Amino acid sequence: MPRFSIIVPSHGVAGRLSQALDSVLAQSFGDLELIPVCDASDSPAGAVAAEYAGRDSRVTPVNSPPSAGLSGARNAGMRAAAGAYLLFLDGDDLLLPGALDALDARLTETAGVDVLYVEHERVPWWEGEPTNPAAALLAKAPKGAFAPGDLPGLTGVRFPAWSAVYRRTFITEQELLFPDGHFTDLGWGGLTTIAAGRIAVLRRVVVRHRLRRQGSRLNLPGPHQYAVLDQAELVLTRAAERGLPAERTRALFEQLFAQVLKTASRPERLPSGRRTFFRRAGRLYRRHRPDGYRAPGGSLGMQHRLLAAGAYSAFRTLRGLNQTATRAAEAVPRPHMLRTRLRYARELRRPLDPDLAVFCSYWGRGYACNPAAIHAKARELAPHVRSVFLVEADQVDAMPEGVEYAVIGSRRYWEVLARAKYLVNNANFAEGVVKRPGSVHLQTQHGTPLKTMGVDQSTYPVVAAQSGSFTKLLGRVDRWDFNLSSNRHSTQMWERAFPGSYEQLEYGYPRNDVYCTASAEDVARIRRELGVPEGRTAVLYAPTHRDHHTGFETGLDLEAFCAAAGEDVVVLLRAHYFYDQGRPPGSGRTGRIIDVTAHRSSEEVCLAADALITDYSSIMFDYANLDRPIVVYADDWDVYQETRGVYFDLPTEPPGLVVRTPEELGRVFRDGSYAGAEAGRLRAAFRERFCEFDDGRAAERVVRRVLLGEPPEAIPPVIPLAQRVPAPAAATLVRS
Repeated sequence: MPRFSIIVPSHGVAGRLSQALDSVLAQSFGDLELIPVCDASDSPAGAVAAEYAGRDSRVTPVNSPPSAGLSGARNAGMRAAAGAYLLFLDGDDLLLPGALDALDARLTETAGVDVLYVEHERVPWWEGEPTNPAAALLAKAPKGAFAPGDLPGLTGVRFPAWSAVYRRTFITEQELLFPDGHFTDLGWGGLTTIAAGRIAVLRRVVVRHRLRRQGSRLNLPGPHQYAVLDQAELVLTRAAERGLPAERTRALFEQLFAQVLKTASRPERLPSGRRTFFRRAGRLYRRHRPDGYRAPGGSLGMQHRLLAAGAYSAFRTLRGLNQTATRAAEAVPRPHMLRTRLRYARELRRPLDPDLAVFCSYWGRGYACNPAAIHAKARELAPHVRSVFLVEADQVDAMPEGVEYAVIGSRRYWEVLARAKYLVNNANFAEGVVKRPGSVHLQTQHGTPLKTMGVDQSTYPVVAAQSGSFTKLLGRVDRWDFNLSSNRHSTQMWERAFPGSYEQLEYGYPRNDVYCTASAEDVARIRRELGVPEGRTAVLYAPTHRDHHTGFETGLDLEAFCAAAGEDVVVLLRAHYFYDQGRPPGSGRTGRIIDVTAHRSSEEVCLAADALITDYSSIMFDYANLDRPIVVYADDWDVYQETRGVYFDLPTEPPGLVVRTPEELGRVFRDGSYAGAEAGRLRAAFRERFCEFDDGRAAERVVRRVLLGEPPEAIPPVIPLAQRVPAPAAATLVRS
């Protein structure tokens, strides 16, 4: 019985087959049999093999039809083999000099292992440096033979068949065969890993794999790409049948799906049926995902999470559609960027300040929203933490007294960003901000999502074109340690829109605490500051931004609305924050319309209002905490959901009455139905769903969990909705 049986499938490689065969027969170790597997004895490769067989008795050609593919050829070679160990070589590859001597010595040293993994080098077909991809995979292996469970990450999934040696009796006893179809090495490597009892490694290059100019057949487009799913399913099913330990299953699972995602992320490989491939891959992923499995970090982890969620459109966008936009964005000149980066890099070399927290709202638009509410509570509960708010230069004069700040882009800005342990934002920090080890990033968000957010925007061309690179977006998401949610709907949508490994904090929005803590005196004071005449019904009109519009449009003739609604009605107009620049407080007052767009706090504006009119703005979710009437003015709902995309059908699940024309809007205020029984019923259902965690103690929970590091079980529980007492309205709205 020869020591080695070397099996060489040779379909389509007759031109190089002689070099492969020579590399074997020229070995100084001669106890071998060489088995070229050809299409037929009269094929070009068959003729080469026959010639060698005539010259050397160790050469025994066998035939396998082309229809059997690579797996059939290798299985045919195994059936003919009589050696103690099996090696596989592609017909255009080379066995390096001294390889068999080294293999024989290592197999003797490790006595009877089932599989011996070896290094190989990949050589470009024309020019370039060879690579040794197996070296890193083998680097941590024990010196001697070991059980596969001792190093679960070392599996045959990541090795081609010609980068290992197999004990033949192990293969026959386990009845192992190369699986049919493409990606057969993937299935073979997984099956042999599952069955093996003892393995070893040889840290030496044995095979020179010569890359073909046309590339691997596996990279060509076509339906054969689906075979990667067949191989993954075969291996994972076998692992389950064998009761493979969890740590070994996790390694197989992750490595198999790395290959699946490689195929899914290259649309050129799947000219059609890409969505079908992705759906099937997602089902396979969910069915075989090991208990407690956590996706890896970085871009690969993002792909895992999108696959698990079945988010094909987002995955497609992540991997391809925004490449042009990314290149264009990177080409934009960035003044002083080099100087800024050097300064920031210098600060990053200094240690983190464990008592420094940085806050930012709306890309530096001022002291507002959840970061401001957390900042205020931190001064009370965590006075040892030094808090710095980041603002644009034009917001400095509006900063509250006693609040430390840094102007965005300044030297001090980069210093605190580099050294702060805690970074709190309701949007995202700049692209170049580094997530340092030990730092804690809290994403507070700034609304409950009705409209699509994050990667879910990718299928809506208008908003996707304005969103920039989704790849960069998800890179920023990877910096988050905590993400804040005000209701379970938000928790689910954030997971979809911003897939990441952060911890969800279902604590409510700190900015909404005031809706449960403000007094009647607070409400009266705010109304005076805003200029609301005493005894009038203040109706807040807060439309959202339209991605398909180029500027702010009220959408309503507000003077006409006031005339139709009644003599006691005044309108508080608050445009979306995209349009708040250059609007001085009070400058927009006209008759019964008071422009409050530039007022720092949307929460104060809501407290002043006796009712809300909005279209699709997330302010409705916050305002619902006050349990005051809301009217949805949905004159362009069909256009909005087509251009922006939404997470639920607002007209069928509204916070109050829904109207579609100015005449309807005026009528419901004139006859009082906007605050009637039906409106109250709709609002109650809406509050149950969307005011789940906003109980007045959200900021406290956040500070205790994030800044003080208290465990989740020590955080104050949410007060039930029925037990909350919202801040009182200034007027009685229900009309007889």
